[in-house]
Amino acid sequence: MPSSKPRPKPEAKSSTERVRAYRERMRRKGMKLVQFWLPDTSTPEFKAEARRQSLIVSNSPHAKDDQAFIDSITLKWWEDEE
Repeated sequence: MPSSKPRPKPEAKSSTERVRAYRERMRRKGMKLVQFWLPDTSTPEFKAEARRQSLIVSNSPHAKDDQAFIDSITLKWWEDEE
């Protein structure tokens, strides 16, 4: 009976190789990678700036018209569930 040699384990792929293979699989599926840099909404600076801008808008003489416009173009998903 011939001796069976254990198969050598395949070399572990580096993380770079795994990411490359994953991205290639996704592209073959018709997907496109998109990356964005977004403001970190958890920072105190962001929160302060958001607060500052919201006060400007809410204290504007046009606040009611501005809100009516936003309401008119906003999808009310909670109403579409019926």
